Amino acid sequence: MFSSLLDRATRLLAQRDHSVEELKEKIRLSVWRSQQRDAVEQTAIDETALASVIAWCEENGWLDDQRFTRLFIQSRGRNGYGPQRVRQDLQHKGVERELINQELAETDIDWQQQAENVARKKYGHKWPTEAREKARLQRFLHSRGFLMEDIRSVLVNFSG
Repeated sequence: MFSSLLDRATRLLAQRDHSVEELKEKIRLSVWRSQQRDAVEQTAIDETALASVIAWCEENGWLDDQRFTRLFIQSRGRNGYGPQRVRQDLQHKGVERELINQELAETDIDWQQQAENVARKKYGHKWPTEAREKARLQRFLHSRGFLMEDIRSVLVNFSG
């Protein structure tokens, strides 16, 4: 059981980094799907073997929640998402809240500048002047996970 779980884990980790919890869920899902596909009796996954696989991956540098969190924050920040959205996505992937807060505090991303870049990309040279359009931009930036203080700053400082 260990070797088949390890094979699944290494295939998943070869594609991209995962959080510990995300990897566990994907392995469980992979086992369940293969049992469905092969029409074999559903058996529970051996949690001890799964824990051993996770420990092996961590010991050999394949799995690291801190590295995953740091890279995820950088990636999502580059793709136009704010800190609240990044935090929510990381929590959904099973990363501990303390680690998320630590890595968000240590990141060198200027979230206000990111919010402005997203606004410029969406509106270009046609900057909203009416209150209704500004409210629409505010809702958009908020839905992307930016903090209200950064959004207000963008709305005040933006010079189309």
